[in-house]
Amino acid sequence: MELRPLVMCFALCVVYATSKPTATEKKDRVHHEQLSDKVHDDAESFDYDHDAFLGQEEAKTFDQLTPEESKERLGMIVEKIDANKDGYVTEEELKAWIKKAQKKYIYDNVDRQWKDFDMNNDGVISWEEYKNVTYGTYLDDPEPDDGFNYKQMMSRDERRFKMADKDGNLIADKEEFTAFLHPEEYDYMKDIVVLETMEDIDKNGDGFIDLEEYIGDMYNHEGDPQEPEWVKTEREQFVEFRDKNRDGKMDKEETMDWILPSDYDHAEAEAKHLMYESDSDKDGRLTKEEIVDKYDLFVGSQATDFGEALVRHDEF
Repeated sequence: MELRPLVMCFALCVVYATSKPTATEKKDRVHHEQLSDKVHDDAESFDYDHDAFLGQEEAKTFDQLTPEESKERLGMIVEKIDANKDGYVTEEELKAWIKKAQKKYIYDNVDRQWKDFDMNNDGVISWEEYKNVTYGTYLDDPEPDDGFNYKQMMSRDERRFKMADKDGNLIADKEEFTAFLHPEEYDYMKDIVVLETMEDIDKNGDGFIDLEEYIGDMYNHEGDPQEPEWVKTEREQFVEFRDKNRDGKMDKEETMDWILPSDYDHAEAEAKHLMYESDSDKDGRLTKEEIVDKYDLFVGSQATDFGEALVRHDEF
């Protein structure tokens, strides 16, 4: 395996993530929980609900199905949602399914990378394996001439790997490796997300993010003497909302509130909505029949000409 391309790819990803934006663009550090890019308006269509329930990619496949096909496949999905196999789907099971559907792209990404790092094919990835694949060339030549600080990058990776490694054996199973690659998705990794963000933005190294560091991270003043209106708005946001204790800077807790907002759970809201619309006997749980009866809300195609939809399905 060619190690240098892997290391360079990793290094470029780090540089991209931490580099300043151009004068006209805005860097967004906030980790958004987005169930769909559609507007949630059931009077118009159920497209938002389809994306939320199935995941945006899977929802596209259902758009090609007839009602009968949609109902059949939905019935099979319901059996997977019913985690305790008691014949009912609760709001919590529905919420868990929605969260899983939204994380599918993450799991797919981890699966693609897994084979590159599990060098001995033993079903786990050790820190040594990850380090050797990612930084093998640097370890052989600790003073490369490409300008990247591999030692600092490797130290930062090791710290995150250890945080993701719950049992402390420096060996990651699939879930721990997912937490390492996508720490923003795991509650127990939130501290490391905040720490890495603060390290990127805190240029004077005082352990806080002041107003100019905050603005400097998302806006490049060079070649633009007049600040855009959105920059002025961000200055106001910092003073009025980010800096909660009004001391002129953001600490760890304030930074977490900014980049990992927790005031609204989109998956929970969608689960409540689907439950309210589908629970015909209002007993607080859904049967397969209740869900399939509302197939159009969960998965059904919005196409009016299902014959045409079936033709399109045959083409795939």
